[in-house]
Amino acid sequence: MACEGTADIALIGLAVMGQNLILNMADHGFTVCAFNRTTSKVDDFLANEAKGKSIVGAHSLEEMVLKLQKPRKIILLVKAGSAVDSFIEQLIPLLEPGDIIIDGGNSEYTDTQRRCEYLRSKDLLFVGSGVSGGEEGARYGPSLMPGGHVEAWPHIKTIFQSISAKADDEPCCDWVGDNGAGHFVKMVHNGIEYGDMQIICEAYHLMKNVLGLSHDEMGDIFDEWNKGELNSFLIEITRDIMRYKDTDGQPLVEKILDSAGQKGTGKWTAISALDFGVPVTLIGESVFARCLSSLKDERMAASQQLSGPSTTEFNGDKTAFIEDIRKALYASKIVSYAQGFMLLREAAVKFNWNLNYGGIALMWRGGCIIRSVFLGNIKKAFDNNAELQNLMMDDFFREEIGKCQDSWRNVIATAVKIGIPTPAFSTALAFYDGYRSSQLPANLIQAQRDYFGAHTYQLIDNPGTFIHTNWTGKGGNVSSSTYNA
Repeated sequence: MACEGTADIALIGLAVMGQNLILNMADHGFTVCAFNRTTSKVDDFLANEAKGKSIVGAHSLEEMVLKLQKPRKIILLVKAGSAVDSFIEQLIPLLEPGDIIIDGGNSEYTDTQRRCEYLRSKDLLFVGSGVSGGEEGARYGPSLMPGGHVEAWPHIKTIFQSISAKADDEPCCDWVGDNGAGHFVKMVHNGIEYGDMQIICEAYHLMKNVLGLSHDEMGDIFDEWNKGELNSFLIEITRDIMRYKDTDGQPLVEKILDSAGQKGTGKWTAISALDFGVPVTLIGESVFARCLSSLKDERMAASQQLSGPSTTEFNGDKTAFIEDIRKALYASKIVSYAQGFMLLREAAVKFNWNLNYGGIALMWRGGCIIRSVFLGNIKKAFDNNAELQNLMMDDFFREEIGKCQDSWRNVIATAVKIGIPTPAFSTALAFYDGYRSSQLPANLIQAQRDYFGAHTYQLIDNPGTFIHTNWTGKGGNVSSSTYNA
């Protein structure tokens, strides 16, 4: 048993992520105290995976706190929500001013903001840290996105940066910002993850149902794509999934029910985008695509009753169309990340966070689910121009998306003609076309709003003044309160 005050850090929650993170910290020379509400898990862990390592256990929170060096550092890796608050309340009377509680779960950033304010009143420090990379990342190097009380950072920096993934020898971890910034960045990461997964699925759907490719052929294509601009963890695992055979020699992926679940972070990203008025359309559409997939029984019935296009045959050049799909995927990916960084920029303004966008891209370069070579180009874009308004306006990305757009449009047009849904590809292109349009039909929307609700409008040559028109001669000249839709 360890003496009092010898452990560098404690971790509460011995599910797979918690155990792997403890082992990772031990591998890097830190002494870790493990605790779980079901204390038998502590004993099992110490007797097996943790045996012979610099890991000690505790059978109560009091014992755990006694084993920690000051300022005490405690990571919570428990279910987001009430469980986090429950442990915080249990820890408060056991801790001293300056001790640090770290929430490493998938908490909503608004909860992290609330907890920061609450624990500040108790003279305790709180950190809400995004942790990405799944089991393997936790064990061998995750992407870590800490935010909260900045005074805590000097005390946890060495541990966090030591155990994190590395990209170009740089740790995929740095201080993100105040209050809920860490969990907000993790939320956007997960939203982008939703988008990446959806556009890859649409590429798979097109190759399988339009081109009739075998799974081995698709595996080879994803393997080839993984050698270029699309090199990424998600493309890599998609290649492996395409090649994986069940015991009967058939592709296992085709035996999996086409009804996708979600844990909520993509939905939170879409809701935040709506709250902030930022058009993060691809992530939103990716969430809705999962919702539509869950209507399996309805879709089965509709497939027997709702007709599609008269012809579903593809008569073009298959090799050329595969390249078109690759370019559509690449262009849509650029839009997805551009939208994600738009949301980060708006949150930074709203909450007065000093976010380092290039640094965030670096944090995502390794360890996390969306890790890819693509993120290196994003870091370069923000290194070149820290005030970059939109990623698509960077010289590199503007040229890349320009080179892809003919293929992108052809893929969507072909999908529409044959009746294959491509919601993410399509909404990404619609956003691109909308963003590059100097004139959109919102003038008509404003006229309509003023017509039926006297909501007023602005004139092009006098945007500072709000005007109401009595369109019918019967509506009167009194306007309602002016607001932005």
